[in-house]
Amino acid sequence: MSDEQAAMKRRAPESDGDARHESIYRAVSDAIVEQRLKPGARLREDALSEVFGISRTGIRKILQRLALEQLVTLTPRRGASVTRPTAEEARDVFNARQLVECGLMADVAKRMAPADADALRTLAHRERQALREGQQSVAIRLSADFHVHLARLSGNATLADFVERLCSRSSLILAVYGHRGHLGCESHDHDDLINYLEAGKTERATAFMSRHLKAIEASLSMVEEEESVPDLRQIFAG
Repeated sequence: MSDEQAAMKRRAPESDGDARHESIYRAVSDAIVEQRLKPGARLREDALSEVFGISRTGIRKILQRLALEQLVTLTPRRGASVTRPTAEEARDVFNARQLVECGLMADVAKRMAPADADALRTLAHRERQALREGQQSVAIRLSADFHVHLARLSGNATLADFVERLCSRSSLILAVYGHRGHLGCESHDHDDLINYLEAGKTERATAFMSRHLKAIEASLSMVEEEESVPDLRQIFAG
């Protein structure tokens, strides 16, 4: 066996492990967005380790990643729990999105190329398709991806990273307080926004983005639930 073959063999388990961790991360993330794991639900490392058949160290890394995305809250001596966004936090998030995303529209309009518009339309189409098929968590993710992709077209990486964090937070807010089968905006909203940006109609695009975000926020139903202890084996069975 050559040195290169030996190195590849040594790396294979790590690659498999990375894929396994990614699969578990996605399973827990989807369970949160789909509300199979309720806000405030405790996520015990030992229970998750047993359910998924990996070490507590591996589970801890996944929970830390979810905490960075603000889907999970880590508390000393208490451990991890599904983040419970409050009505005030939801308002703060959407106010921040108003300020940042609307402010980026002029730069996005200047830099948008036909290929960029096509990529955005593909995301918008996939989002509508996911909603039609009842895949709420997928639709929420695709909506967030659309807004992050849009922000990155501005050329301001720092603000685009901030928008990505805000959209991650918004995904949980939509999952918790939104309505099943609807994201709080019209299905054609993203397409209309693309058209304004592609035509260089900056003021219209900015006003449209503002109305779009306000419509999503206005659709939320702020009813908080009591903390729960989930049956992790039942949630992740199969």
